[in-house]
Amino acid sequence: MKQYGVLVVDDSSFMRRCISLIIEKDPQFFIIGIARNGIDAIEKVQRLKPDIVTMDLEMPEMDGIDALKEIMKNSPVPVVMLSNYTEEGTQIALEALEEGAVDFFLKSSLVGDEVKEEVVNEFVNRLKVIATSSKVQNNETDTKVENLEAKNIEESSIDYKRDLLIIGCSTGGPSALQSLLPRFSKNLTVPILVIQHMPPGFTKALAERFDTICNLHVKEIENNDVLEAGNIYIAPAGFQTFLERNRENKIFFKVKDYSPIETLYKPSINVTLNSAAPIFKEKLLTVILTGMGNDGLIGCKNVKENNGDVIVEAEESCIVYGMPRVVFEAGFADTQVSLPHIFEHIMLNL
Repeated sequence: MKQYGVLVVDDSSFMRRCISLIIEKDPQFFIIGIARNGIDAIEKVQRLKPDIVTMDLEMPEMDGIDALKEIMKNSPVPVVMLSNYTEEGTQIALEALEEGAVDFFLKSSLVGDEVKEEVVNEFVNRLKVIATSSKVQNNETDTKVENLEAKNIEESSIDYKRDLLIIGCSTGGPSALQSLLPRFSKNLTVPILVIQHMPPGFTKALAERFDTICNLHVKEIENNDVLEAGNIYIAPAGFQTFLERNRENKIFFKVKDYSPIETLYKPSINVTLNSAAPIFKEKLLTVILTGMGNDGLIGCKNVKENNGDVIVEAEESCIVYGMPRVVFEAGFADTQVSLPHIFEHIMLNL
């Protein structure tokens, strides 16, 4: 059985101990070292060469963001950030994902009086998937290719045949979305719905962050919002998002605290696709990006049964090739393509 070395980075000795004990409960992990701040982390990543790093965001001398940037530049390794749920902590966590962190977890979900065993198990399982399959991307190269493709496509006249684009993603999703969403022109008349797995409270900050860098308006969905062109909608974490048609033939969102199918995810890609596919039929284009697990598989089956099209991200660019893989292997993908070329294929199929 292969074992994976973890470097635990935190300025609190209590947190280092707690996180280490959680990780070492799994026999495939061992703690290769600990670091007390970002400077210490950079040195130990280079010297110890861990398979994965857990990184605190707020530390003295050098914080987690600055350490992450340096590690990604000189000694790339999968980094999972540990964050406190505060307004500032939320923004910093999102910045970390944009800078190359593969995932993040809330400290309060791992250490405290109300910790749930299933959440701790999910944390360890996600670390295992990331350690065994995660890749660190060179986003700078990808962006240059994508920019060129976007410019060529947007300068041509496009007659859109779709009424909705749905993008589903999980682990690695925020950085993938950052390389994709800003490419869409302000003249796009097809609304975009993004379903990104995140803890409650983070999708609103994600929407606000993307709204500052995208040509289209980006907002977190609220109950009864009407689907309109010129918007990118982010499904709210902690709830399920449905699409419905009213008597005036308008499509609107329903945000509910229950799921009609069994699922671990709030929001669930399957739930939203199952509600959208019968409404939009061949007018629906779905994209499944990087992420672990199989959310999206049932939904993409429904999309295909209603004559919609599905694009999945190829293995070579996925942070974790989980969700796209199951959809592709089940035969529900019309196209499999790497992230730098997904925008081109979206535009050709819209």
